[in-house]
Amino acid sequence: MSRHRSALILALSVCFCPGCQQETVDTRAQDERAIREADAATLKAAQAKDVDGAVANYAEDGSWLPPNAPMVNGKAAIRAGWSKLIGSPGFNIDWQIDKLEVGRAGDLAYTIYAYQLALEGPNGKPITDHGKDMAIWKKQSDGSWKMIADTFNSDLPSVAPAPARTHETRHGATKHRPGKKHRKTG
Repeated sequence: MSRHRSALILALSVCFCPGCQQETVDTRAQDERAIREADAATLKAAQAKDVDGAVANYAEDGSWLPPNAPMVNGKAAIRAGWSKLIGSPGFNIDWQIDKLEVGRAGDLAYTIYAYQLALEGPNGKPITDHGKDMAIWKKQSDGSWKMIADTFNSDLPSVAPAPARTHETRHGATKHRPGKKHRKTG
């Protein structure tokens, strides 16, 4: 029995020996470079109003979370959202990565951006916006990186909605209508 116990202890110690475990190679610097290149290609395409290029680095099952709008799921729906944005009169966009971090496991990363956006408003006057964006990237089986989630929002204060119009403000109603005689009682 002692002999079997010694063999078991030896086998277990080999399995759990820190020097014997396979070490993974740290590819974070290469992954960061690949994400920066993918991001630069996305920006270049957006600036050129190339919708297909702008969405090329989204995963097929990715999500786009625009402000004040429902979440958009799937690359085809994300493409429709980008198409509407890029097709807006006066569209111009720029962004810079402020922070990029690849997880230690090397399969997930996130980027935080500052963006600047210009559009033409409904009255023809330019609208400018600036804000922040955060994207989650996932390493694909082919080694490329795709965005699985992308959300952004403005740094500008929200515009308060106009006060609701009451019946009186819509029709100019007053307590006593001018020009109408009122009967005295009593």
